Amino acid sequence: MRILVLGGTAWLGRTVVQHALDAGHDVTCVTRGSDVPAGARLVQADRDHDDALTAVSREHWDAVVDVSRAPEHVRRAVRDLEPVARRYVFVSTVSVYASQAERGADEQAAVLDPSDDPAEYGAAKVACERAVFDAFGPGRASIARAGLVGGPGDHTGRSGYWPWRFSRAAATGRPVVVPARTDRPTSVIDVRDLAAWLVGAAEGGRAGVQDVTGEVLTLGQHLEVARGAGAADVPVEPLADEVLLGRRVAPWAGPRSLPLWIPDDDHQGMNHRPAHRARSAGLTLRPLAETLADALAWERLQPEHPHGAGLSDADEDAVRAAG
Repeated sequence: MRILVLGGTAWLGRTVVQHALDAGHDVTCVTRGSDVPAGARLVQADRDHDDALTAVSREHWDAVVDVSRAPEHVRRAVRDLEPVARRYVFVSTVSVYASQAERGADEQAAVLDPSDDPAEYGAAKVACERAVFDAFGPGRASIARAGLVGGPGDHTGRSGYWPWRFSRAAATGRPVVVPARTDRPTSVIDVRDLAAWLVGAAEGGRAGVQDVTGEVLTLGQHLEVARGAGAADVPVEPLADEVLLGRRVAPWAGPRSLPLWIPDDDHQGMNHRPAHRARSAGLTLRPLAETLADALAWERLQPEHPHGAGLSDADEDAVRAAG
């Protein structure tokens, strides 16, 4: 197959390209950068320009894979590529849903009103989805509403922080600060499993909208898997939600945070989407233990702690000392 990937230099796009190459496909990447996986053809272009896809719109493609969050980019892409592409695979997000409160909701749940502002992440992805469906129709469009993505290469730290923290605690003898309440849901899909799903969609048979998410586990279960990945039999220091918030610990992600911790009960549905459609269509998930172990192995190869999330040693000490 001839697959056109709009991107291919960042984390997910690069993984998709490599998976498609490994499957024997002919892959072309359209990207502003130049560092695409060996074996892929590079077409350098800036999608901010109206004519960015002119060159590739003169060729025929079995499938297009697009990860954009900018509705303007997607509208231009479907305009130029619909006449020459058999299928369009778009990476969306579970953030498109209007409510994240209901656990176990599926693809029939209401979505946000669309927005052309890429900064409004979920609403912008809704606009992107609509552009794809309007051009390609439900039979030629595959929309993957991805959940939290993790695994090797996760520069956000959301999947790598906990095994790293447990591993570091084992080396330093320090306890690990964790949320006291651990019954809330978590869900992480390995970037390699998501990439495999997207390449499978490009190959055909996965039309329409599917939530593509990881197994639903409680935060407590996730932490136990992370402890095992870090080979760390270390003590933990559980702190209540109100204590963590009062000590300026951020939920979910970002600096001075505890990744995956969401104290707001109106947002628990985000990590509790069972993705029955995707599973019935062939979504295969590796064990979370493998995902977290590989995330930790990747982090150990980095020259410095790479996270954009979690507590530094100094942060963790300050949080404990505040008590």
